[in-house]
Amino acid sequence: MYTTTTTTTAAAAAAMLPSLLPGLRCGRSDVCVTSHRKTMASRCVLRSLYVGLLLWVCYALPITLADRIMDDQATAPNSCYDSLNKPKMCVAEFVNVAYGKEVVASSTCGTPPSRYCKSSVDSDGKVVRNCFTCDAEHPKRRHPASYLTDNNNSNNLTCWMSEPFVQYPKNVTLKLSLGKKYELTYILLQFCSAKPDSMAIYKSMDFGRSWIPFQYYSRNCIKMYGKKPGVVITKANQQEALCSNVHSNINTSGGTRVAFNTLENRPADFDNSPVLWDWVTATDIMFVFDKLSTFGDENSGEVGARESYYYSLSNLAVGGRCKCNGHASSCSKNSDGQTVCNCQHNTAGDSCERCKTFHFDIPWSRATEQNAKECVRCKCNQHARKCHFNREIYILSGYKSGGICVKCRHHTDGRKCNYCRPLYYRDHSKPIHHKKACKGCQCHPVGSVRMTCNQTTGQCTCKEGVTGLSCNRCAEGYEQTQSTIAPCVRVEPDADVQKPSQGRVSQKESGKRKNNNKTRRPDRLSRRKKKRKKKKKKNKDRKKNGTRKSQKGRKKKRKNKGNKNKVIRGRDRKRKTFRKNRKTKYTAATFRL
Repeated sequence: MYTTTTTTTAAAAAAMLPSLLPGLRCGRSDVCVTSHRKTMASRCVLRSLYVGLLLWVCYALPITLADRIMDDQATAPNSCYDSLNKPKMCVAEFVNVAYGKEVVASSTCGTPPSRYCKSSVDSDGKVVRNCFTCDAEHPKRRHPASYLTDNNNSNNLTCWMSEPFVQYPKNVTLKLSLGKKYELTYILLQFCSAKPDSMAIYKSMDFGRSWIPFQYYSRNCIKMYGKKPGVVITKANQQEALCSNVHSNINTSGGTRVAFNTLENRPADFDNSPVLWDWVTATDIMFVFDKLSTFGDENSGEVGARESYYYSLSNLAVGGRCKCNGHASSCSKNSDGQTVCNCQHNTAGDSCERCKTFHFDIPWSRATEQNAKECVRCKCNQHARKCHFNREIYILSGYKSGGICVKCRHHTDGRKCNYCRPLYYRDHSKPIHHKKACKGCQCHPVGSVRMTCNQTTGQCTCKEGVTGLSCNRCAEGYEQTQSTIAPCVRVEPDADVQKPSQGRVSQKESGKRKNNNKTRRPDRLSRRKKKRKKKKKKNKDRKKNGTRKSQKGRKKKRKNKGNKNKVIRGRDRKRKTFRKNRKTKYTAATFRL
């Protein structure tokens, strides 16, 4: 690719060289020869200079200037972004919005065929009428409403015409559907007949469901529309429709125009006035012709008097731009055939009236010359696919960020999916946008108070005497037990118990042991005496009641009791030795459940 570009631009530079250096030509051997061969010395000097210049032109220019020019032509700049790719306000092209659009008329001549007359005034002041036929089936005699928005040719005017003499209180309406929201600058009507005495222009912002007055025209504004002419517009009544009586002078020659400027005499900065943004916005326009202009002879009974008064227009033009709120530079038709904006600045909608999906970190706003108001992507660290805007959080953040992520994945949570859920902690060895940025807590079910851990370090909350990141072992000075409530118990050192010496036992120590044994024997004897006393009492009671058993039976019973006690004592010894061995084996070790 680089070779092709260099070759192309080199050829262009070589072609430009004769114009830059007259009298020279560049050959294959890159040797420049003067056209005027006067002296050999001057030729050699010029040759060395021109060869150096030619080499610079043929090799330096392709790499620098020519490549830049070709790159600029290949990638045309987007008007919604500047040369540094920073967003800026952009507007759609200015067009005649009405061109080619369908106009619906409430009254059109020719169905059935009817007669109409054109009136004029001669030099004597008399009205002269020339009558014609209007027939919707005849190609040269029909006057449909489609003539209003076709190509307007002054040499061959085509006019729409209503039925003759539709006079007040009846009216004739024309409805123009734009099919999209447009910001209108002007509306122009060109008449083939006399201008009406009274007419009104309405607009709709909801595709014809409701209508808002745009402008009134009348000889008598107060009588027809209850409006005073010449009202001054202030900031308090910027969306008030005015009534004008300037246009109402009758002119039967035709060809007169009525032009309405939507922002005329409205004192406000349009770029920073939401009121005016709505004022110029329209999806449909309706023209209501309320009263005909006449000479007063419509009731005279003359032939063709009433047929001379009708509404007729040759051209209907509406100048404006696609309403894209400063976020698109062009409009086009989508797959459904509807005109929509080609939205930029991360916006969406037919009029770029909202932020596109997942770009709700700041609120949507119309672009201005000072700020493009580009929609910003939500900061969810690649853990969520949806988010929404919260104005309260946006205000609390200092008008910087108001996006809230929805349904955070990968065990993350929070407004920006920037911390871990309960039972998980942050793995700092991985970046926050990694799928495994949150790691599950590994708390031991016996040694930890709860299964949750510190979301930063992963440290579990351990029970008393338990230690470790996951609370899985006893701390120093504690030993393990079989209890799930207190798995580790403190080992208290016994001060009275002394370690046995390796040599012979002294007499003092042996005497102490004997004394200890003696002190324990009286306790055992007292217990036995008490048991014997109880047995004697039982025997006495039985003698009195006569329920004493034989001597043989009592001996058998005593034998059985003695054997039973011996077995029980043996089991107790085994259990005690087992427990001692177990304690010494698992002290300060990991749990084994």
